[in-house]
Formats: sequence, structure tokens, C-alpha cells
Amino acid sequence: MYAVFKTGGKQYRVASGDHLRVEKLPGNVGDAIAFDNVLLVAGETVKLGKPLVGGAKVEAKIVSQGLGPKIIVFKFKRRKNFRRKTGHRQPYTALEITNIVS
Repeated sequence: MYAVFKTGGKQYRVASGDHLRVEKLPGNVGDAIAFDNVLLVAGETVKLGKPLVGGAKVEAKIVSQGLGPKIIVFKFKRRKNFRRKTGHRQPYTALEITNIVS
């Protein structure tokens, strides 16, 4: 059984026991979290939402909160002596999917 849900402006296909990283969510390590924006649930039959599947939710546990790899942002304008170098690390939440309720 798997489901497709939406969080942080992205869609994820998950099954029970999967690990994934999503955009940062509030909560501490070990907290349980549920996603109600379920777009599709598939098992023996497929339930497709229009746009959401009623009563379906994906339950997960927060494994860690962290920062992704550093991205270098370099701005440059030729012949103007203009250079700016900054970095960015995107925060994320690592989840473990515990259950899919259809």
C-alpha cells in the first residue's frame, strides 16, 4: 500500500516504513505528525482524490531536524568590480512513515 501526499509545495509517494526529507516542519525529534493532504491511496484498489481523498491521512514520526548541504550563491557583474559571495543551507525535517490510513 502506498500514498501520495502534499507538504511544503511538493508531492511525495510513500509506503509504510519509508524514510524521507521534507521542508522544515515544526516539532521535536520523536513527535508524531499526520498529513491530511492525501491525493492518492493505492492498495488492492486505488482511491484518487478530487483533489483530496476524504478521511485519508499519512502518519509519520520526526526522526531529525537539520540543514542540507551548503549552496554557494555568487553574484558577479563584469567590469564593475561587483562580486558577492554568500551561502545557504536549506532546513529540512527527516520523517519515518509509520502508517497510512485510507
